[in-house]
Amino acid sequence: MTKFLSFIKNNKALSWVLGFQLFRLVLLPFMGLMPQDAYYHLYGQNLSLSYFDHPGMIGYILRIFTEIFGTSVFVVKFADFTITSLTILSFHKLASYFLPKQKLNNAFILFASTLFVSILSFNSTPDVPLLLFWSVSLICLYKAIFENKKWYWIFGGIAMGLAFNSKYTAILLQIGLVAFLIFSNKYRKLLISPWLWISLILSVAVTFPVWYWNYQNEFASFAFQSSERTSSISEFKISPKKFFGAIGHQLFLLLPVLFLIFITFTYKYIKRALVKFKIPQAKTLFLLAFFIPTFVGFFSLTPIYWVKLNWMMPSYITGIILAGMFISKKLLKTQIIFSIVFHLLISFQVLFYLVPIKSDDTWVGWQELANETAKIKEQHPNTFVFSNDNYKTSACLNFFMNDKVYAQNIIGLPALHFDYLGDDLSDLKNKNAIFIDSDKRFKNNNKKRTINPLLKTYFNKVTELPPVIIKVNGKQSRKFWIFHCTDYQPKK
Repeated sequence: MTKFLSFIKNNKALSWVLGFQLFRLVLLPFMGLMPQDAYYHLYGQNLSLSYFDHPGMIGYILRIFTEIFGTSVFVVKFADFTITSLTILSFHKLASYFLPKQKLNNAFILFASTLFVSILSFNSTPDVPLLLFWSVSLICLYKAIFENKKWYWIFGGIAMGLAFNSKYTAILLQIGLVAFLIFSNKYRKLLISPWLWISLILSVAVTFPVWYWNYQNEFASFAFQSSERTSSISEFKISPKKFFGAIGHQLFLLLPVLFLIFITFTYKYIKRALVKFKIPQAKTLFLLAFFIPTFVGFFSLTPIYWVKLNWMMPSYITGIILAGMFISKKLLKTQIIFSIVFHLLISFQVLFYLVPIKSDDTWVGWQELANETAKIKEQHPNTFVFSNDNYKTSACLNFFMNDKVYAQNIIGLPALHFDYLGDDLSDLKNKNAIFIDSDKRFKNNNKKRTINPLLKTYFNKVTELPPVIIKVNGKQSRKFWIFHCTDYQPKK
């Protein structure tokens, strides 16, 4: 133990990384349930080959952890923390192939100190396993290409498939691989190698569960992920708000120093390629091949489309390795200072909830809402509960309550994977219900005094009950409108 502590003390980079991870682990028990945690936990409790809005890897991981350690908010968060810790280790291994010791240490600190690693450690999303399998894929592909280890084409194919089974954006792995080989003079010959094609075919074969689920369900997931977004992009409406919003997100996730380094070297390499027709040496080109399509590709959409803050995350893997080549000691110190300040602010918010969040995307109030809902059900026996905010309230109540909670498909609205849980809504015919509606812009304790017209379409009578007010640290922070609905009549 003494030797281990001495080793950590003499390795400053490892000390910083372990320090950030220890901070996250200590904060973990104080993190409340996020709606995403509850929704993907619902995945795991309803095992399927795939799911409506994403493949199922995050759901399978949460199912494994809750089966082993029991179901609790901490266990769900601990699953995210564990997988993200493995991603940090995988990043270090990958970066060691490209950077000398000092620059490797810089990149290691850069990666572990970012806020996006904290978000992945605290919040269940498909990006949690995606970044792990993305990193492992690149390790395998590096060994297959640069060390000529044939079996790693097999391992790489499996890892790329598992990444796709985490999130559809993993298709950019195959795109990056082929793009690297096309532009690399030295390794272009691998395009006709049977090992490459075995790897690509195997990566597709591993994704068979996702394709088969889509085949069984009229390709609903692929259509959901593509049609609406393609339609929005095709409208081509310039929106400065979306562009600057994306910049704000990236500044937050990466912190200013790292984000500006990304912009600088991206400009440098693209300019060199377009103006001087100069292609980087093979290892740098490899890193760029898995950075440019994701980072620049999504960033180029931001003037016309709202690009979510997590879409560019896979590019950070090789992007931070590239940043490690350029960052100075002074800039690294500045980055660490930014990181410490932001992490302290986050911890204050988690512990003391200083700034109320006017959104359902929050970790506070869900347990209390479940408790109050259970009391309301006792006062109105033989009722079922439902909400209509896509998944947030329904998923969180499902996590905390023993009774099944339904979503907005009760009143004929699309309800993401709730539509595919196999519920026969006709079994609820003639039953009464409790409808919960979140007041996101909570200003007073008044009733809503208006009734959703769809409720009147599906129920014989709708009566508004007193709202549920959730207090956090003694202050009223969240509000939910409550309606008692009688005689449910599902539509065919």
